[in-house]
This record gives sequence, structure tokens and C-alpha cells, in this order.
Amino acid sequence: MRKSFDGLAALASGSLALDPLSGHLFVFVNQRRDRITVLYWDRDGLAVWAKRLERGTFRIPDAATDRVEMTTAELAALLAGIDLDKARRRVRYSRPATPVRNSENNLPIGA
Repeated sequence: MRKSFDGLAALASGSLALDPLSGHLFVFVNQRRDRITVLYWDRDGLAVWAKRLERGTFRIPDAATDRVEMTTAELAALLAGIDLDKARRRVRYSRPATPVRNSENNLPIGA
């Protein structure tokens, strides 16, 4: 956890193949899982936020790869100490995805 702005941005763009200026939050956890660092673009520059636990560890959701995508609610729960693998999401309404349209002929892309 010695990396700062440039090192974390290089990890985001290199290892994850994502743009660190995209507005996404990039969350990095150390091997002991007691420290977490968040890198994000804040309108006019990169910002870094860090948290060190005095006791306990962060419970990162199980994944097949080194990369886990989560919602802001899941990140808030993770930071609050909630084990996301044991938490249960209640059924909620979600709008169906609208197809992306091709601007030339107003057809769904792929049609």
C-alpha cells in the first residue's frame, strides 16, 4: 500500500485496462485486508482516500479474478464491515435495459 496517485492510476490503466479518469472508484486492498485505498477522478484531479482498520479486516466478495465490480451501496456496506457474501439482497424493481440506438438509421445496434 505504498503507491499513491500515479502508481494507483498506472495499476488502474495497466492491470485493469480501465481509464482512471472515467469517474469510477478504484478500490485497492492490501494483502492483510486491513487497509483500503480508493482512487477516483474529482472533476479537476485525482483524489486518494484511505482507511486503516485498528482491528479486524475488510471482507472482499469472492471472485474468480482479481477484479470485483460493486455498486456504491455494496462499497458502503464493505466499508461499514458487512460481509457481502452473507448479506442477502431483497427483490426490487429494475427497469428493463433500453437498447442502444444507431444514430444513422435509429435501429438497435447489431440489427
